[in-house]
Formats: sequence, C-alpha cells, structure tokens
Amino acid sequence: MGDVNLPGIEPMLAKAATAVPVDPGVWSYEPKWDGFRALVFRDGDDIEIRSRSNKDLGRYFPELLDALAAETAPRCALDGEIVVPRQVDGRTRLDWDALSQRIHPADSRIRLLSQETPAHFIGFDALSSDGEELLDRPFVERRAALRELIRPASWCHLTRATEDPELGQQWLTTFEGAGLDGVIAKRLGGPYLPGKREMVKVKHSRDADCVAIGYRVHKSGRGVGSILLGLYNDDGEPQMVGGAASFTAAARDQLLAELEPLRLEPDLVRDGEPSRWNSAADKRWIPIRPERVAEVGYDQMEGAGPGRRFRHAVKFRRWRPDRDPRSCTFDQLDVPTSYDFYDVLES
Repeated sequence: MGDVNLPGIEPMLAKAATAVPVDPGVWSYEPKWDGFRALVFRDGDDIEIRSRSNKDLGRYFPELLDALAAETAPRCALDGEIVVPRQVDGRTRLDWDALSQRIHPADSRIRLLSQETPAHFIGFDALSSDGEELLDRPFVERRAALRELIRPASWCHLTRATEDPELGQQWLTTFEGAGLDGVIAKRLGGPYLPGKREMVKVKHSRDADCVAIGYRVHKSGRGVGSILLGLYNDDGEPQMVGGAASFTAAARDQLLAELEPLRLEPDLVRDGEPSRWNSAADKRWIPIRPERVAEVGYDQMEGAGPGRRFRHAVKFRRWRPDRDPRSCTFDQLDVPTSYDFYDVLES
C-alpha cells in the first residue's frame, strides 16, 4: 500500500512504571486509552486497520473505515486506539464490554453492532504523511504532523497531550472517571521504534478483599490455575467479579491442598462463559464454600450496577484469615469521579 513500507510493522510499546516521570522538557504526557490498539494505513480509498498483532480489524469495524475516509488525510499512517463510548448518568465514558463484543465472526452481527455500538478512533501518533515516513522524527514533530492528518469531526479524534508533569499526574486520577486506563509518557525528542518499549505507562493500582468462590484446574491438569473471586451484593449473595492466576507450580499445588477440601460437592463442576478470544479455553470451574478471604491488587472495575467486575486479571497478594468473608462487599471499592469522554479529547 503506497510507497512507504509500513503495513506489517509493530506498534511502539510501553514499559510499566509506578509513577509518572517528572523531568520538565523531556516528556509529553497523554491519557492511556482503554481500547484496542490500532494502526491505520491509508492510501487514497484503500484503508487498513491493523491490530497490535497485525490482524485485520477493518472487517469488525466497517463504520470506522467510512469515518477514516472522511476524517483523515488521503495518504497517512496513524497509531491510535479504537474505543466504544456510551452514556452513563448523563456523561459519556468508555465501554470495554461493548468494544469486546465487536469481535464477532458473523457478518450480520458485525453490521448490527456497527450501528448499535459504533466505534471511535483516537489518534496519538503519526507514522507517515503523504508518503513520507516519520518514524525517525522526534515525537514533537510527529505530534505536529498528527494534527494535520486527523480532521476531528464525529468519529476520529486527536488525544489530548501536555508537557506539564503536574497536569500529567493529575490526569492519572481525573480521567479514570471517563473509563481511561492511566497515563502514557513519551520522550519529546524520541523516534518511533516499532516493537520497542520506549514509552512509559502508569496505571491505577488498588487493593481489595474478595471471597474465594471457586477455582479452575491448571491447564497442565495439576494444581490450581486460577482462583475465582466474589464480592457480596446488596442481596447478600456472592457475585463473581474476576479471577487471580499466574501462580508458580509450587503455589498451584499448595492452593489445591487449601481449596479442594472446601468443594461444595465432590464431583460438582460448573460451566463458565466461553472466551471470545480463545474458543478452545476450558472455562469450567469448581465451586467452593465461601470461607477464605483473599487480598488482591487490581487496576480498575468495569461495568455498572450489579454487573461490575475487575477489568483485568488481579494479583493475588495473600490470604486474610482475620477477615470475615461477608465483609467482602462492593462498597470497599473506589468509585472514580465521573468525567466525560469528550472532555479528554483535544479541542
């Protein structure tokens, strides 16, 4: 496509940090969007949207192909994020569940969802402009080019950015209420290095006490692969909110010794919801008596009301034998101040 050999390259990545870097004049700061990373390649009427792993995303988001044709420059390559916003209590915030459901094999379902939950593209870097590759240019120049390549209207947007470290730190808290994931820092003078972790990402970090309500056997067939976690809802029933995994082999065996005696029934195994990402994954799980409290680390919740759950797999920290399982309720969780999606975009 075009005269710049860019399709197929990997996006530049970020390494995790515990704090926003604060060197004035060195960094540019921007919100970390909670969506699908996407590289856009346009050469006239030919438009491709590629995932981080170079898979075609265009077929799942036909409305974005139309939007990119109307709201971007005729020849360009862009780095950005696909998101799906929705209205919550009078404000617009990101909806990860709705976005995830857009990856569907049926064309009829894809067309329906493109109308019911249309996606937006948030641009945050420029890889080429009018056939000229920009990868070796410093970010401050690529950012200036990006402003010329996206014509924000309805569906394509330019992310907000600042060189003020204090404002970048403030965004880490402020923008969470719009469903965002944290803050990204990029070196103002840095080139775009495909596949390299040259950016810095700072995400939210919190603790919660959850009751263990079940477990899955590890894929090896030995030990516990993941602990399923619950919080008590207003009806006094434990509601599944996610799971903790990534245990060592020794820990898997130890967890099985601790949890197997708590099984509700010796042969009871329940089916879980199939994974849209891995259809072959075994989602069956073994329910246990809700007697053990786990302290876990998490970044954020998703959903609203009774459907809330952890956005990502959580980190198991330790058992809390001093805690009453019924104290594991939703009201212990932080609730971010509501913030509107459109206020996060550059005006």
